[in-house]
Amino acid sequence: MANFHVLTGTEVTPTHVPVRKIGLVDLKEAVEKGIDDFMSMPTHLAFLGLIYPLFGVGLGALTFTSNALPLLFPLVSGFALIGPVAAIGLYELSRRRELGQDTSVAHAFDVLRSPALPSILALGAVLMVILVLWLFAARALYEALYGAVAPESYTGFLYEVLTTRQGWVMILLGHAIGFVCAAAAFSIGVISFPLLLDRDVGAICAVQTSVRAVLTSPGPMVLWAAIIAGLLMIGSAPLLVGLAVVMPILGHASWHLYRRTVEPAGAISNAPPI
Repeated sequence: MANFHVLTGTEVTPTHVPVRKIGLVDLKEAVEKGIDDFMSMPTHLAFLGLIYPLFGVGLGALTFTSNALPLLFPLVSGFALIGPVAAIGLYELSRRRELGQDTSVAHAFDVLRSPALPSILALGAVLMVILVLWLFAARALYEALYGAVAPESYTGFLYEVLTTRQGWVMILLGHAIGFVCAAAAFSIGVISFPLLLDRDVGAICAVQTSVRAVLTSPGPMVLWAAIIAGLLMIGSAPLLVGLAVVMPILGHASWHLYRRTVEPAGAISNAPPI
């Protein structure tokens, strides 16, 4: 029964969550509200003081050895795949502010008491699997082009990648692989995590709703994915410190985009998807 609840939520019959078609105005307003949430709630302090230093230390330990250097870019860019999981506490703070409730940083951990936590963890595990597959594919691509020999140094590896035919082949194929993984993760997670935090509909319904939202508004959703990728790259440039600002804004904005994409709770019906 527990597994059934993870997949389908608390309803006996799986629900169908209607989604709206969104446009550029919705993206603009979501970002504006995300910035407003960021300015009103000091969540950046929690991210700066805890999450990203830990991530930076772990990343450094994993990649600043010759054996792991080929995985540096996939690891940094692949962090965006699990961004919805990292931002779940930000969704909760935006939700509470929306309701006029207390928004102290401690409430970011209220998700641990959410009835949908098993479903959230299950979807988080799916995104982790996609990330691991991306890393395996990146490693296999490097070894197919360069063999099992590890790079001698960071600067040597960077020079080799940017100045040789093999390096450019790795860049092009690596980006193609990353695009497929990122598209899958984005489609699965863009709406499902805030939806599960808002309503215990189960993992299957959450993923179906997220994919339908992307298919209903493909242009705006592609632009939203590009905005996320661009801001994460900008935030990652200064030794990940910029992410302490970028991630909270994106997290809050993602919650407001969910609100503009998914019909209110009263609009849920048990009718099959159209």
